[in-house]
Amino acid sequence: MRTLVWFRSDLRAGDNTALWEASRSSADGVVGLYVVSPGDWRRHEVAPARVGLILRTLAELSETLAGLNIPLRIVTAPTPGVVPGAVVEEAVRWRCGRVAWNIEYEVNEAARDEATAGLARARGLEVSTHHDQVVIPPADIRTGEGRFYTVFTPFRRAWLAAWAAVGGGGGVGVVPTPTAQRPIGVEGSAVPGSVAGFESPVGAGRWPGGERAAGRALDAFAASRIGRYKADRDYPGIEGTSGLSPYLAVGAISPRRCVHAALSAGGVEPARLDGKAFERMPAGPGHWLSEVVWREFYTHVLVGYPRVCRGRAFQPETDRLAWRDDGAGFEAWCAGRTGVPIVDAAMRQLLGTGWMHNRLRMVAAMYLTKNLFIDWRRGESWFMRNLVDGYFASNNGGWQWSASTGTDAAPYFRIFNPLSQSRTYDPDGAFIRRWVPELAKVEGDAVHDPHGAMGLAASRLDYPRPIVDLSTSRARAIGAFKALRG
Repeated sequence: MRTLVWFRSDLRAGDNTALWEASRSSADGVVGLYVVSPGDWRRHEVAPARVGLILRTLAELSETLAGLNIPLRIVTAPTPGVVPGAVVEEAVRWRCGRVAWNIEYEVNEAARDEATAGLARARGLEVSTHHDQVVIPPADIRTGEGRFYTVFTPFRRAWLAAWAAVGGGGGVGVVPTPTAQRPIGVEGSAVPGSVAGFESPVGAGRWPGGERAAGRALDAFAASRIGRYKADRDYPGIEGTSGLSPYLAVGAISPRRCVHAALSAGGVEPARLDGKAFERMPAGPGHWLSEVVWREFYTHVLVGYPRVCRGRAFQPETDRLAWRDDGAGFEAWCAGRTGVPIVDAAMRQLLGTGWMHNRLRMVAAMYLTKNLFIDWRRGESWFMRNLVDGYFASNNGGWQWSASTGTDAAPYFRIFNPLSQSRTYDPDGAFIRRWVPELAKVEGDAVHDPHGAMGLAASRLDYPRPIVDLSTSRARAIGAFKALRG
Protein backbone atom coordinates (compact mmCIF):
# COMPACT_ATOMS: atom_id res chain seq x y z
CA MET A 1 0.00 0.00 0.00
CA ARG A 2 1.04 3.60 -0.66
CA THR A 3 0.29 6.36 1.85
CA LEU A 4 -0.31 10.06 1.35
CA VAL A 5 1.01 11.97 4.37
CA TRP A 6 -0.74 15.31 4.74
CA PHE A 7 1.56 17.85 6.40
CA ARG A 8 -0.03 20.77 8.24
CA SER A 9 1.52 22.20 11.42
CA ASP A 10 4.20 19.50 11.54
CA LEU A 11 6.67 20.61 8.88
CA ARG A 12 9.57 18.30 9.67
CA ALA A 13 10.86 14.87 8.68
CA GLY A 14 12.31 13.98 12.07
CA ASP A 15 10.14 13.11 15.07
CA ASN A 16 7.01 13.18 12.93
CA THR A 17 4.64 10.43 14.00
CA ALA A 18 2.43 10.30 10.90
CA LEU A 19 5.43 10.25 8.55
CA TRP A 20 7.30 7.66 10.58
CA GLU A 21 4.33 5.30 10.88
CA ALA A 22 3.55 5.67 7.16
CA SER A 23 7.14 4.94 6.18
CA ARG A 24 7.10 1.75 8.26
CA SER A 25 3.85 0.41 6.89
CA SER A 26 3.76 1.47 3.22
CA ALA A 27 5.32 -1.13 0.99
CA ASP A 28 4.63 1.02 -2.09
CA GLY A 29 6.10 4.18 -0.60
CA VAL A 30 4.98 7.51 0.78
CA VAL A 31 3.86 10.72 -0.94
CA GLY A 32 3.89 13.97 1.02
CA LEU A 33 1.28 16.71 0.60
CA TYR A 34 0.91 20.30 1.76
CA VAL A 35 -2.21 22.32 0.94
CA VAL A 36 -1.79 26.06 0.45
CA SER A 37 -5.15 27.54 1.39
CA PRO A 38 -5.21 31.35 1.46
CA GLY A 39 -8.88 31.33 2.44
CA ASP A 40 -8.17 29.08 5.40
CA TRP A 41 -5.26 31.28 6.48
CA ARG A 42 -7.49 34.35 6.35
CA ARG A 43 -10.23 32.55 8.27
CA HIS A 44 -7.79 31.70 11.03
CA GLU A 45 -5.94 35.03 10.90
CA VAL A 46 -2.58 33.50 10.06
CA ALA A 47 -0.02 36.30 10.01
CA PRO A 48 1.97 37.01 6.84
CA ALA A 49 5.11 36.60 8.96
CA ARG A 50 4.01 33.09 9.87
CA VAL A 51 3.13 32.28 6.25
CA GLY A 52 6.64 33.34 5.30
CA LEU A 53 8.11 30.98 7.88
CA ILE A 54 5.83 28.18 6.66
CA LEU A 55 7.06 28.63 3.08
CA ARG A 56 10.72 28.77 4.12
CA THR A 57 10.24 25.65 6.20
CA LEU A 58 8.43 23.86 3.39
CA ALA A 59 11.35 24.58 1.08
CA GLU A 60 13.74 22.78 3.42
CA LEU A 61 11.25 19.98 4.11
CA SER A 62 10.91 19.39 0.37
CA GLU A 63 14.69 19.02 0.06
CA THR A 64 14.91 16.70 3.04
CA LEU A 65 12.09 14.50 1.77
CA ALA A 66 13.61 14.44 -1.71
CA GLY A 67 16.75 12.99 -0.15
CA LEU A 68 14.54 10.19 1.16
CA ASN A 69 12.89 9.75 -2.28
CA ILE A 70 9.62 11.03 -0.79
CA PRO A 71 8.03 13.59 -3.12
CA LEU A 72 6.31 16.60 -1.53
CA ARG A 73 3.30 17.71 -3.49
CA ILE A 74 2.04 21.29 -3.08
CA VAL A 75 -1.55 22.01 -4.11
CA THR A 76 -3.67 25.14 -3.69
CA ALA A 77 -7.18 25.09 -2.29
CA PRO A 78 -8.44 28.69 -2.36
CA THR A 79 -11.14 28.27 0.29
CA PRO A 80 -11.43 26.07 3.38
CA GLY A 81 -14.38 24.11 2.04
CA VAL A 82 -12.43 22.59 -0.85
CA VAL A 83 -9.47 21.40 1.23
CA PRO A 84 -10.87 17.91 2.02
CA GLY A 85 -11.58 17.21 -1.65
CA ALA A 86 -8.15 18.43 -2.70
CA VAL A 87 -6.47 16.05 -0.26
CA VAL A 88 -8.48 13.03 -1.35
CA GLU A 89 -8.01 13.78 -5.07
CA GLU A 90 -4.24 13.89 -4.58
CA ALA A 91 -4.36 10.52 -2.83
CA VAL A 92 -6.38 8.99 -5.65
CA ARG A 93 -4.21 10.61 -8.32
CA TRP A 94 -1.04 9.02 -6.96
CA ARG A 95 -2.66 5.63 -6.26
CA CYS A 96 -2.48 5.88 -2.50
CA GLY A 97 -4.57 3.46 -0.47
CA ARG A 98 -4.24 5.42 2.76
CA VAL A 99 -4.25 9.04 3.91
CA ALA A 100 -2.40 9.88 7.13
CA TRP A 101 -2.02 13.03 9.20
CA ASN A 102 -1.19 14.31 12.65
CA ILE A 103 -4.21 15.59 14.55
CA GLU A 104 -4.95 19.29 14.97
CA TYR A 105 -7.31 19.92 17.86
CA GLU A 106 -9.11 23.20 17.15
CA VAL A 107 -12.83 23.02 16.30
CA ASN A 108 -12.59 24.10 12.65
CA GLU A 109 -9.60 21.89 12.01
CA ALA A 110 -11.33 18.89 13.58
CA ALA A 111 -14.38 19.45 11.36
CA ARG A 112 -12.16 19.74 8.28
CA ASP A 113 -10.40 16.50 9.16
CA GLU A 114 -13.68 14.71 9.79
CA ALA A 115 -14.88 15.78 6.35
CA THR A 116 -11.61 14.63 4.79
CA ALA A 117 -11.83 11.25 6.50
CA GLY A 118 -15.41 10.82 5.29
CA LEU A 119 -14.49 11.61 1.68
CA ALA A 120 -11.46 9.35 1.82
CA ARG A 121 -13.39 6.37 3.15
CA ALA A 122 -16.11 6.94 0.55
CA ARG A 123 -13.39 6.50 -2.09
CA GLY A 124 -12.17 3.30 -0.47
CA LEU A 125 -9.13 4.80 1.26
CA GLU A 126 -7.90 4.03 4.74
CA VAL A 127 -7.40 6.90 7.17
CA SER A 128 -4.65 6.96 9.77
CA THR A 129 -4.41 9.79 12.35
CA HIS A 130 -1.85 10.37 15.07
CA HIS A 131 -1.29 12.49 18.17
CA ASP A 132 1.83 14.54 17.52
CA GLN A 133 1.11 18.19 18.30
CA VAL A 134 1.28 17.53 22.04
CA VAL A 135 3.42 15.12 24.03
CA ILE A 136 0.55 13.49 25.93
CA PRO A 137 -2.77 13.07 24.04
CA PRO A 138 -5.59 15.16 25.54
CA ALA A 139 -7.81 12.19 26.35
CA ASP A 140 -5.03 10.67 28.46
CA ILE A 141 -5.00 13.37 31.16
CA ARG A 142 -8.21 13.72 33.18
CA THR A 143 -9.17 14.45 36.75
CA GLY A 144 -10.40 11.68 39.03
CA GLU A 145 -13.93 12.60 37.91
CA GLY A 146 -12.99 12.20 34.25
CA ARG A 147 -12.94 15.93 33.49
CA PHE A 148 -10.31 18.00 31.76
CA TYR A 149 -8.08 19.98 34.08
CA THR A 150 -8.71 23.70 34.44
CA VAL A 151 -5.83 24.59 36.77
CA PHE A 152 -2.24 24.31 35.64
CA THR A 153 -0.38 22.96 38.69
CA PRO A 154 -2.49 19.78 39.11
CA PHE A 155 -2.43 19.39 35.33
CA ARG A 156 1.38 19.42 35.40
CA ARG A 157 1.39 16.76 38.11
CA ALA A 158 -0.92 14.61 36.01
CA TRP A 159 1.17 15.28 32.90
CA LEU A 160 4.32 14.12 34.67
CA ALA A 161 2.55 11.00 35.89
CA ALA A 162 1.31 10.28 32.38
CA TRP A 163 4.84 10.68 31.01
CA ALA A 164 6.17 8.24 33.60
CA ALA A 165 3.55 5.67 32.61
CA VAL A 166 4.21 5.75 28.86
CA GLY A 167 6.09 2.86 27.33
CA GLY A 168 6.00 0.76 30.45
CA GLY A 169 7.73 3.49 32.41
CA GLY A 170 10.21 4.49 29.73
CA GLY A 171 8.72 7.90 29.01
CA VAL A 172 7.85 9.42 25.64
CA GLY A 173 10.49 8.84 23.01
CA VAL A 174 11.53 10.88 19.99
CA VAL A 175 10.40 9.35 16.70
CA PRO A 176 13.21 8.56 14.21
CA THR A 177 13.57 10.11 10.77
CA PRO A 178 12.49 7.62 8.09
CA THR A 179 15.11 5.89 5.97
CA ALA A 180 15.13 6.46 2.23
CA GLN A 181 12.49 4.63 0.24
CA ARG A 182 12.96 3.40 -3.29
CA PRO A 183 11.96 5.96 -5.97
CA ILE A 184 8.24 5.71 -6.75
CA GLY A 185 8.02 7.80 -9.91
CA VAL A 186 6.07 10.72 -8.43
CA GLU A 187 7.41 14.23 -8.94
CA GLY A 188 7.46 16.73 -6.12
CA SER A 189 6.17 20.28 -6.58
CA ALA A 190 7.97 23.60 -6.45
CA VAL A 191 7.45 25.41 -3.18
CA PRO A 192 6.18 28.96 -3.79
CA GLY A 193 8.35 31.77 -2.54
CA SER A 194 5.31 33.82 -1.57
CA VAL A 195 1.52 33.74 -1.60
CA ALA A 196 -0.51 36.72 -2.78
CA GLY A 197 -1.97 38.66 0.11
CA PHE A 198 0.54 37.27 2.61
CA GLU A 199 3.74 39.01 1.57
CA SER A 200 5.76 40.22 4.55
CA PRO A 201 9.37 41.31 5.03
CA VAL A 202 9.01 40.71 8.78
CA GLY A 203 10.84 37.80 10.33
CA ALA A 204 12.76 36.48 7.31
CA GLY A 205 16.17 37.34 8.75
CA ARG A 206 15.53 36.40 12.35
CA TRP A 207 13.58 33.23 11.62
CA PRO A 208 15.29 31.13 8.95
CA GLY A 209 13.03 28.28 7.94
CA GLY A 210 13.33 24.61 8.52
CA GLU A 211 14.00 21.77 10.88
CA ARG A 212 17.77 22.34 10.86
CA ALA A 213 17.42 25.98 11.89
CA ALA A 214 15.04 24.95 14.66
CA GLY A 215 17.51 22.33 15.84
CA ARG A 216 20.35 24.85 15.89
CA ALA A 217 18.22 27.25 17.93
CA LEU A 218 17.39 24.53 20.43
CA ASP A 219 21.01 23.40 20.70
CA ALA A 220 22.24 26.97 21.23
CA PHE A 221 19.66 27.60 23.93
CA ALA A 222 20.38 24.32 25.72
CA ALA A 223 24.13 24.91 25.56
CA SER A 224 24.32 28.49 26.76
CA ARG A 225 21.06 29.97 28.12
CA ILE A 226 18.77 27.34 29.59
CA GLY A 227 20.68 27.34 32.86
CA ARG A 228 19.70 30.98 33.43
CA TYR A 229 16.24 30.71 31.90
CA LYS A 230 14.28 31.25 35.10
CA ALA A 231 16.43 34.25 36.05
CA ASP A 232 16.57 35.88 32.60
CA ARG A 233 13.28 34.98 30.91
CA ASP A 234 11.35 38.08 32.03
CA TYR A 235 13.81 40.70 30.76
CA PRO A 236 13.06 41.76 27.18
CA GLY A 237 16.36 43.55 26.77
CA ILE A 238 18.41 40.35 26.98
CA GLU A 239 18.25 37.10 25.05
CA GLY A 240 16.88 35.00 27.88
CA THR A 241 14.22 32.89 26.14
CA SER A 242 14.60 29.98 23.74
CA GLY A 243 13.21 31.71 20.64
CA LEU A 244 11.64 28.40 19.61
CA SER A 245 7.98 29.42 19.63
CA PRO A 246 7.84 30.14 15.86
CA TYR A 247 9.34 26.74 15.10
CA LEU A 248 6.88 25.00 17.43
CA ALA A 249 4.02 26.89 15.78
CA VAL A 250 4.82 25.60 12.29
CA GLY A 251 6.04 22.24 13.51
CA ALA A 252 9.68 22.60 12.45
CA ILE A 253 10.46 21.10 15.86
CA SER A 254 8.37 18.91 18.14
CA PRO A 255 7.47 19.48 21.78
CA ARG A 256 8.87 16.02 22.49
CA ARG A 257 12.30 17.08 21.36
CA CYS A 258 12.06 20.19 23.54
CA VAL A 259 11.18 18.08 26.58
CA HIS A 260 14.13 15.78 25.94
CA ALA A 261 16.46 18.79 25.64
CA ALA A 262 15.20 20.15 28.97
CA LEU A 263 15.72 16.78 30.62
CA SER A 264 19.21 16.47 29.21
CA ALA A 265 20.13 19.95 30.45
CA GLY A 266 18.61 19.12 33.83
CA GLY A 267 20.44 15.82 34.20
CA VAL A 268 17.26 13.70 34.20
CA GLU A 269 16.98 10.50 32.18
CA PRO A 270 13.68 10.42 30.24
CA ALA A 271 12.74 7.08 31.80
CA ARG A 272 13.12 8.60 35.28
CA LEU A 273 11.03 11.73 34.84
CA ASP A 274 8.21 11.94 37.34
CA GLY A 275 7.00 14.49 39.86
CA LYS A 276 9.89 13.95 42.24
CA ALA A 277 12.52 14.10 39.50
CA PHE A 278 10.93 17.30 38.18
CA GLU A 279 11.16 18.96 41.61
CA ARG A 280 14.87 18.11 41.76
CA MET A 281 15.67 19.63 38.38
CA PRO A 282 17.83 22.79 38.29
CA ALA A 283 15.79 25.98 38.15
CA GLY A 284 16.49 26.88 34.50
CA PRO A 285 15.74 23.57 32.76
CA GLY A 286 12.89 22.81 35.14
CA HIS A 287 11.20 26.14 34.55
CA TRP A 288 11.54 25.81 30.77
CA LEU A 289 10.06 22.31 30.90
CA SER A 290 7.17 23.77 32.85
CA GLU A 291 6.64 26.34 30.09
CA VAL A 292 6.46 23.55 27.50
CA VAL A 293 3.81 21.90 29.68
CA TRP A 294 1.86 25.21 29.78
CA ARG A 295 1.60 24.91 25.99
CA GLU A 296 0.23 21.39 26.46
CA PHE A 297 -2.20 22.64 29.11
CA TYR A 298 -3.77 25.26 26.88
CA THR A 299 -4.12 22.72 24.05
CA HIS A 300 -5.85 20.28 26.38
CA VAL A 301 -8.17 23.09 27.54
CA LEU A 302 -9.43 23.82 24.03
CA VAL A 303 -10.15 20.12 23.50
CA GLY A 304 -12.07 19.83 26.75
CA TYR A 305 -13.79 23.21 26.48
CA PRO A 306 -14.20 23.91 22.75
CA ARG A 307 -16.17 27.10 23.37
CA VAL A 308 -12.81 28.90 23.57
CA CYS A 309 -12.39 28.10 19.85
CA ARG A 310 -15.65 29.85 19.12
CA GLY A 311 -14.77 33.27 20.50
CA ARG A 312 -16.26 32.53 23.91
CA ALA A 313 -14.74 33.19 27.30
CA PHE A 314 -13.71 30.15 29.31
CA GLN A 315 -15.61 31.69 32.23
CA PRO A 316 -19.02 32.15 30.53
CA GLU A 317 -20.25 34.80 32.95
CA THR A 318 -17.49 37.17 31.80
CA ASP A 319 -19.07 37.31 28.36
CA ARG A 320 -21.50 39.75 30.00
CA LEU A 321 -18.77 42.33 30.64
CA ALA A 322 -19.58 45.61 28.90
CA TRP A 323 -16.27 46.17 27.17
CA ARG A 324 -15.62 49.70 25.90
CA ASP A 325 -15.98 50.50 22.22
CA ASP A 326 -12.90 52.70 21.92
CA GLY A 327 -11.69 52.66 18.35
CA ALA A 328 -9.12 55.41 18.85
CA GLY A 329 -7.71 53.72 21.94
CA PHE A 330 -7.45 50.40 20.15
CA GLU A 331 -5.69 51.96 17.18
CA ALA A 332 -3.23 53.71 19.50
CA TRP A 333 -2.52 50.39 21.20
CA CYS A 334 -2.00 48.58 17.88
CA ALA A 335 0.39 51.26 16.64
CA GLY A 336 2.36 51.61 19.87
CA ARG A 337 1.17 55.16 20.57
CA THR A 338 -0.51 54.82 23.99
CA GLY A 339 1.89 57.10 25.85
CA VAL A 340 3.04 54.20 28.05
CA PRO A 341 6.59 53.50 26.84
CA ILE A 342 6.86 49.79 27.74
CA VAL A 343 3.52 49.04 26.09
CA ASP A 344 4.47 51.03 23.00
CA ALA A 345 7.88 49.37 22.78
CA ALA A 346 6.22 45.96 22.98
CA MET A 347 3.69 46.72 20.26
CA ARG A 348 6.35 48.14 17.97
CA GLN A 349 8.50 45.06 18.53
CA LEU A 350 5.55 43.01 17.31
CA LEU A 351 5.10 45.15 14.21
CA GLY A 352 8.82 45.19 13.50
CA THR A 353 9.68 41.54 14.02
CA GLY A 354 6.48 39.50 14.11
CA TRP A 355 7.34 38.47 17.67
CA MET A 356 6.91 39.86 21.17
CA HIS A 357 8.63 38.93 24.40
CA ASN A 358 6.35 36.84 26.61
CA ARG A 359 6.46 39.14 29.62
CA LEU A 360 5.47 42.01 27.37
CA ARG A 361 2.60 40.02 25.88
CA MET A 362 1.12 39.91 29.37
CA VAL A 363 1.81 43.60 29.99
CA ALA A 364 0.33 44.69 26.65
CA ALA A 365 -2.68 42.40 27.00
CA MET A 366 -3.46 43.51 30.52
CA TYR A 367 -3.16 47.17 29.51
CA LEU A 368 -5.66 46.66 26.69
CA THR A 369 -8.15 44.66 28.73
CA LYS A 370 -7.87 46.35 32.13
CA ASN A 371 -6.69 49.93 31.52
CA LEU A 372 -8.43 50.51 28.19
CA PHE A 373 -11.11 47.94 29.07
CA ILE A 374 -11.30 46.80 25.46
CA ASP A 375 -12.53 43.29 24.63
CA TRP A 376 -9.72 40.74 24.84
CA ARG A 377 -10.90 39.17 21.58
CA ARG A 378 -9.79 42.27 19.66
CA GLY A 379 -6.30 41.96 21.09
CA GLU A 380 -6.22 38.22 20.53
CA SER A 381 -7.08 38.78 16.88
CA TRP A 382 -4.44 41.50 16.44
CA PHE A 383 -1.76 39.26 17.87
CA MET A 384 -2.70 36.35 15.63
CA ARG A 385 -2.66 38.59 12.56
CA ASN A 386 0.89 39.72 13.36
CA LEU A 387 2.68 36.95 15.27
CA VAL A 388 5.16 34.70 13.51
CA ASP A 389 4.53 32.20 16.32
CA GLY A 390 0.75 32.45 16.38
CA TYR A 391 -0.53 29.23 17.99
CA PHE A 392 -4.21 29.44 18.81
CA ALA A 393 -4.19 27.55 22.11
CA SER A 394 -1.35 29.57 23.63
CA ASN A 395 -2.54 32.90 22.26
CA ASN A 396 -6.11 32.38 23.41
CA GLY A 397 -5.01 31.04 26.77
CA GLY A 398 -2.64 33.95 27.33
CA TRP A 399 -5.21 36.56 26.41
CA GLN A 400 -7.90 35.05 28.60
CA TRP A 401 -5.39 34.79 31.46
CA SER A 402 -4.62 38.51 31.20
CA ALA A 403 -8.28 39.44 30.81
CA SER A 404 -9.31 37.35 33.85
CA THR A 405 -11.84 35.49 31.69
CA GLY A 406 -9.91 32.26 31.24
CA THR A 407 -8.85 29.11 33.00
CA ASP A 408 -6.44 29.54 35.91
CA ALA A 409 -6.48 33.24 35.04
CA ALA A 410 -5.03 36.22 36.84
CA PRO A 411 -7.50 37.49 39.49
CA TYR A 412 -9.37 40.49 38.12
CA PHE A 413 -8.07 42.72 40.91
CA ARG A 414 -4.42 41.81 40.28
CA ILE A 415 -3.63 44.25 37.48
CA PHE A 416 -0.12 44.88 36.24
CA ASN A 417 1.04 48.45 36.58
CA PRO A 418 2.93 48.89 33.30
CA LEU A 419 5.24 51.52 34.80
CA SER A 420 6.25 49.16 37.61
CA GLN A 421 6.69 46.35 35.09
CA SER A 422 8.86 48.64 32.99
CA ARG A 423 11.11 49.64 35.87
CA THR A 424 11.44 46.04 37.04
CA TYR A 425 12.08 44.27 33.75
CA ASP A 426 13.68 47.03 31.65
CA PRO A 427 15.45 48.85 34.49
CA ASP A 428 17.87 50.83 32.34
CA GLY A 429 15.26 51.53 29.65
CA ALA A 430 17.39 50.01 26.90
CA PHE A 431 14.50 48.07 25.39
CA ILE A 432 12.28 51.14 25.38
CA ARG A 433 14.94 53.31 23.77
CA ARG A 434 15.48 50.69 21.07
CA TRP A 435 11.84 50.45 20.04
CA VAL A 436 10.64 53.97 20.86
CA PRO A 437 13.31 56.15 19.27
CA GLU A 438 11.43 59.32 20.27
CA LEU A 439 12.67 58.53 23.80
CA ALA A 440 16.21 57.55 22.86
CA LYS A 441 17.72 60.68 24.42
CA VAL A 442 15.55 60.72 27.56
CA GLU A 443 17.89 60.11 30.46
CA GLY A 444 17.53 57.92 33.50
CA ASP A 445 14.29 56.73 35.04
CA ALA A 446 12.25 59.31 33.15
CA VAL A 447 12.24 57.03 30.10
CA HIS A 448 9.63 54.86 31.80
CA ASP A 449 7.16 57.72 32.28
CA PRO A 450 8.41 60.79 30.44
CA HIS A 451 5.29 62.91 30.80
CA GLY A 452 5.01 62.14 34.49
CA ALA A 453 8.70 62.72 35.19
CA MET A 454 9.53 65.61 32.89
CA GLY A 455 6.42 67.76 33.10
CA LEU A 456 6.26 70.47 30.44
CA ALA A 457 9.68 69.46 29.10
CA ALA A 458 8.11 66.27 27.77
CA SER A 459 5.99 68.32 25.37
CA ARG A 460 9.12 68.79 23.26
CA LEU A 461 9.20 65.06 22.58
CA ASP A 462 7.39 63.65 19.57
CA TYR A 463 5.68 61.20 21.88
CA PRO A 464 2.02 61.12 22.94
CA ARG A 465 0.72 61.77 26.40
CA PRO A 466 -0.87 58.71 28.11
CA ILE A 467 -4.28 58.09 26.59
CA VAL A 468 -5.74 56.91 29.94
CA ASP A 469 -4.93 57.49 33.59
CA LEU A 470 -3.59 54.21 34.98
CA SER A 471 -5.10 54.55 38.43
CA THR A 472 -8.56 55.61 37.28
CA SER A 473 -8.73 53.00 34.55
CA ARG A 474 -7.62 50.27 36.96
CA ALA A 475 -10.43 51.18 39.33
CA ARG A 476 -12.91 51.13 36.44
CA ALA A 477 -11.93 47.58 35.48
CA ILE A 478 -12.12 46.31 39.05
CA GLY A 479 -15.52 47.92 39.44
CA ALA A 480 -16.82 46.24 36.30
CA PHE A 481 -15.72 42.80 37.47
CA LYS A 482 -17.12 43.39 40.97
CA ALA A 483 -20.46 44.40 39.50
CA LEU A 484 -20.47 41.28 37.32
CA ARG A 485 -19.94 39.04 40.30
CA GLY A 486 -22.54 40.83 42.39
